[in-house]
Amino acid sequence: MKRFYVSLIVSSFLFNIIGNAQVLSKGNFVIGTTMGFSTSDSKVSLESTNSNAEGDGPSATQISFAPNIGYFVVENFALGIGMDYTFGSVKEPNLDEVTDSDLLFGPFFRYYIPTDNDAAFFFQTDFGFGSSSDQQYIGTSIQSIDSNIFAIGAGPGFTIFSNNAIGVEALFKYNFARSKFNTQSGGVSTTTTTKTNQYDLSIGIQFYFESLKSAGR
Repeated sequence: MKRFYVSLIVSSFLFNIIGNAQVLSKGNFVIGTTMGFSTSDSKVSLESTNSNAEGDGPSATQISFAPNIGYFVVENFALGIGMDYTFGSVKEPNLDEVTDSDLLFGPFFRYYIPTDNDAAFFFQTDFGFGSSSDQQYIGTSIQSIDSNIFAIGAGPGFTIFSNNAIGVEALFKYNFARSKFNTQSGGVSTTTTTKTNQYDLSIGIQFYFESLKSAGR
Protein backbone atom coordinates (compact mmCIF):
# COMPACT_ATOMS: atom_id res chain seq x y z
CA MET A 1 0.00 0.00 0.00
CA LYS A 2 2.81 2.41 0.94
CA ARG A 3 4.61 1.53 -2.31
CA PHE A 4 1.50 2.52 -4.34
CA TYR A 5 1.29 6.00 -2.81
CA VAL A 6 5.03 6.57 -3.27
CA SER A 7 4.63 5.68 -6.96
CA LEU A 8 1.68 8.07 -7.21
CA ILE A 9 3.69 10.96 -5.73
CA VAL A 10 6.66 10.25 -8.00
CA SER A 11 4.34 10.17 -11.03
CA SER A 12 2.96 13.61 -10.19
CA PHE A 13 6.48 15.04 -10.47
CA LEU A 14 7.38 13.14 -13.66
CA PHE A 15 4.31 14.27 -15.61
CA ASN A 16 4.07 17.88 -16.85
CA ILE A 17 1.04 19.66 -15.41
CA ILE A 18 -1.32 21.28 -17.95
CA GLY A 19 -3.40 23.82 -16.09
CA ASN A 20 -6.03 24.32 -18.81
CA ALA A 21 -6.49 20.68 -19.88
CA GLN A 22 -9.78 18.88 -19.28
CA VAL A 23 -9.42 16.06 -16.76
CA LEU A 24 -12.28 14.04 -18.27
CA SER A 25 -11.43 14.58 -21.96
CA LYS A 26 -11.24 11.87 -24.62
CA GLY A 27 -7.79 10.27 -24.76
CA ASN A 28 -6.92 10.80 -21.10
CA PHE A 29 -6.04 7.99 -18.68
CA VAL A 30 -6.98 7.38 -15.05
CA ILE A 31 -5.09 5.19 -12.60
CA GLY A 32 -5.69 4.72 -8.90
CA THR A 33 -7.22 2.62 -6.18
CA THR A 34 -10.13 2.43 -3.75
CA MET A 35 -10.42 0.88 -0.32
CA GLY A 36 -13.76 -0.19 1.06
CA PHE A 37 -15.77 -1.69 3.86
CA SER A 38 -18.84 -3.84 3.26
CA THR A 39 -21.41 -6.14 4.81
CA SER A 40 -23.34 -8.91 3.03
CA ASP A 41 -25.87 -11.70 3.44
CA SER A 42 -26.59 -14.72 1.23
CA LYS A 43 -28.87 -17.63 0.35
CA VAL A 44 -27.53 -21.15 -0.21
CA SER A 45 -29.01 -24.01 -2.25
CA LEU A 46 -27.78 -27.60 -1.92
CA GLU A 47 -28.28 -30.28 -4.59
CA SER A 48 -27.22 -33.83 -3.80
CA THR A 49 -28.04 -37.36 -4.91
CA ASN A 50 -30.34 -37.70 -1.89
CA SER A 51 -32.10 -34.35 -1.47
CA ASN A 52 -32.30 -30.66 -2.29
CA ALA A 53 -32.44 -27.83 0.23
CA GLU A 54 -32.33 -24.03 0.41
CA GLY A 55 -31.85 -21.66 3.33
CA ASP A 56 -29.95 -18.76 4.83
CA GLY A 57 -26.25 -18.65 4.04
CA PRO A 58 -23.36 -16.82 5.67
CA SER A 59 -23.23 -13.12 6.50
CA ALA A 60 -19.92 -11.30 6.22
CA THR A 61 -17.96 -8.20 7.12
CA GLN A 62 -15.22 -7.37 4.62
CA ILE A 63 -12.50 -4.90 3.64
CA SER A 64 -11.41 -4.52 0.03
CA PHE A 65 -8.53 -3.09 -2.01
CA ALA A 66 -9.19 -2.35 -5.70
CA PRO A 67 -6.55 -0.80 -8.01
CA ASN A 68 -7.59 0.12 -11.54
CA ILE A 69 -6.50 1.72 -14.80
CA GLY A 70 -8.85 3.24 -17.39
CA TYR A 71 -9.00 5.21 -20.63
CA PHE A 72 -11.48 7.90 -21.71
CA VAL A 73 -12.89 6.67 -25.02
CA VAL A 74 -15.09 9.79 -25.24
CA GLU A 75 -15.43 12.83 -23.01
CA ASN A 76 -16.65 11.93 -19.50
CA PHE A 77 -16.76 8.17 -20.25
CA ALA A 78 -13.92 5.83 -19.25
CA LEU A 79 -13.49 2.10 -19.53
CA GLY A 80 -10.70 0.01 -18.11
CA ILE A 81 -9.67 -3.00 -16.09
CA GLY A 82 -9.36 -3.47 -12.37
CA MET A 83 -8.44 -5.91 -9.64
CA ASP A 84 -10.44 -6.45 -6.46
CA TYR A 85 -8.93 -8.18 -3.42
CA THR A 86 -11.28 -8.76 -0.48
CA PHE A 87 -10.61 -10.22 2.95
CA GLY A 88 -13.23 -10.72 5.60
CA SER A 89 -14.79 -12.68 8.42
CA VAL A 90 -17.87 -14.82 7.79
CA LYS A 91 -20.57 -15.85 10.27
CA GLU A 92 -22.45 -19.02 9.43
CA PRO A 93 -25.90 -19.43 11.03
CA ASN A 94 -25.45 -20.83 14.58
CA LEU A 95 -21.68 -21.39 14.07
CA ASP A 96 -18.40 -19.61 14.83
CA GLU A 97 -16.85 -17.08 12.48
CA VAL A 98 -14.46 -18.17 9.73
CA THR A 99 -12.36 -16.19 7.23
CA ASP A 100 -12.43 -15.80 3.47
CA SER A 101 -10.46 -14.05 0.72
CA ASP A 102 -11.44 -13.26 -2.88
CA LEU A 103 -9.33 -12.15 -5.86
CA LEU A 104 -11.16 -10.88 -8.96
CA PHE A 105 -10.16 -9.27 -12.26
CA GLY A 106 -12.44 -7.66 -14.83
CA PRO A 107 -13.55 -4.61 -16.82
CA PHE A 108 -15.24 -1.48 -15.51
CA PHE A 109 -17.22 1.36 -17.09
CA ARG A 110 -17.52 4.82 -15.56
CA TYR A 111 -19.55 7.87 -16.69
CA TYR A 112 -18.90 11.29 -15.13
CA ILE A 113 -21.28 14.22 -14.74
CA PRO A 114 -19.16 17.31 -13.94
CA THR A 115 -20.66 19.82 -11.50
CA ASP A 116 -17.96 22.49 -11.96
CA ASN A 117 -14.19 22.64 -12.52
CA ASP A 118 -13.42 20.91 -9.23
CA ALA A 119 -15.92 18.05 -8.82
CA ALA A 120 -18.07 15.49 -10.61
CA PHE A 121 -20.66 12.83 -9.93
CA PHE A 122 -20.13 9.49 -11.64
CA PHE A 123 -21.80 6.12 -12.11
CA GLN A 124 -19.73 2.93 -12.28
CA THR A 125 -20.46 -0.61 -13.43
CA ASP A 126 -17.88 -3.39 -13.10
CA PHE A 127 -17.55 -7.13 -13.66
CA GLY A 128 -15.24 -9.57 -11.90
CA PHE A 129 -14.01 -13.08 -12.61
CA GLY A 130 -11.78 -14.93 -10.20
CA SER A 131 -11.48 -17.28 -7.28
CA SER A 132 -12.19 -17.46 -3.57
CA SER A 133 -10.33 -19.26 -0.79
CA ASP A 134 -12.63 -19.79 2.18
CA GLN A 135 -12.94 -21.63 5.43
CA GLN A 136 -16.35 -23.31 5.49
CA TYR A 137 -18.21 -25.73 7.68
CA ILE A 138 -18.81 -29.11 6.06
CA GLY A 139 -20.98 -30.87 8.63
CA THR A 140 -19.43 -29.91 11.96
CA SER A 141 -15.84 -29.53 10.73
CA ILE A 142 -14.10 -26.59 9.04
CA GLN A 143 -12.62 -27.23 5.59
CA SER A 144 -10.69 -25.00 3.17
CA ILE A 145 -12.70 -24.51 -0.03
CA ASP A 146 -11.61 -23.00 -3.36
CA SER A 147 -14.46 -21.60 -5.49
CA ASN A 148 -14.87 -19.92 -8.87
CA ILE A 149 -16.65 -16.55 -8.71
CA PHE A 150 -18.53 -14.26 -11.08
CA ALA A 151 -19.51 -10.81 -9.77
CA ILE A 152 -21.17 -7.64 -11.03
CA GLY A 153 -21.42 -4.30 -9.26
CA ALA A 154 -22.96 -0.88 -9.93
CA GLY A 155 -23.42 2.38 -8.07
CA PRO A 156 -22.92 6.15 -7.86
CA GLY A 157 -19.92 8.10 -6.67
CA PHE A 158 -18.55 11.60 -6.23
CA THR A 159 -15.03 12.92 -6.84
CA ILE A 160 -13.22 16.19 -6.06
CA PHE A 161 -10.27 17.20 -8.27
CA SER A 162 -7.11 18.98 -7.18
CA ASN A 163 -5.11 21.38 -9.35
CA ASN A 164 -2.62 18.64 -10.28
CA ALA A 165 -5.34 16.27 -11.59
CA ILE A 166 -5.65 14.04 -8.55
CA GLY A 167 -9.19 13.05 -7.62
CA VAL A 168 -10.34 12.04 -4.14
CA GLU A 169 -13.58 10.07 -4.39
CA ALA A 170 -16.29 8.15 -2.57
CA LEU A 171 -18.21 5.27 -4.19
CA PHE A 172 -21.31 3.39 -3.01
CA LYS A 173 -22.09 0.13 -4.85
CA TYR A 174 -24.44 -2.81 -4.85
CA ASN A 175 -22.60 -6.03 -5.75
CA PHE A 176 -23.98 -9.42 -6.71
CA ALA A 177 -21.72 -12.49 -6.73
CA ARG A 178 -22.25 -16.14 -7.59
CA SER A 179 -19.85 -18.92 -6.58
CA LYS A 180 -19.97 -22.71 -6.88
CA PHE A 181 -17.94 -25.62 -5.52
CA ASN A 182 -18.28 -29.39 -5.22
CA THR A 183 -17.62 -31.60 -2.17
CA GLN A 184 -17.63 -35.32 -1.42
CA SER A 185 -18.68 -36.64 2.00
CA GLY A 186 -19.63 -40.21 2.89
CA GLY A 187 -19.90 -41.15 -0.77
CA VAL A 188 -22.35 -38.31 -1.48
CA SER A 189 -21.46 -35.65 -4.05
CA THR A 190 -22.79 -32.18 -3.21
CA THR A 191 -22.80 -29.04 -5.34
CA THR A 192 -23.06 -25.82 -3.35
CA THR A 193 -24.07 -22.57 -5.06
CA THR A 194 -23.84 -19.32 -3.11
CA LYS A 195 -25.49 -16.09 -4.26
CA THR A 196 -24.33 -13.01 -2.38
CA ASN A 197 -25.88 -9.54 -2.12
CA GLN A 198 -23.34 -6.95 -0.97
CA TYR A 199 -23.41 -3.21 -0.25
CA ASP A 200 -20.04 -1.52 -0.39
CA LEU A 201 -18.91 1.99 0.60
CA SER A 202 -15.36 2.81 -0.46
CA ILE A 203 -13.05 5.80 -0.71
CA GLY A 204 -10.23 6.19 -3.18
CA ILE A 205 -7.70 8.31 -5.00
CA GLN A 206 -7.31 8.54 -8.77
CA PHE A 207 -4.59 10.17 -10.89
CA TYR A 208 -5.70 11.57 -14.27
CA PHE A 209 -3.16 12.11 -17.05
CA GLU A 210 -2.88 12.63 -20.80
CA SER A 211 -0.20 10.31 -22.27
CA LEU A 212 2.98 11.53 -20.51
CA LYS A 213 1.47 14.73 -19.12
CA SER A 214 -0.72 15.30 -16.09
CA ALA A 215 -4.25 16.17 -17.16
CA GLY A 216 -4.55 19.14 -14.82
CA ARG A 217 -7.60 21.36 -14.85
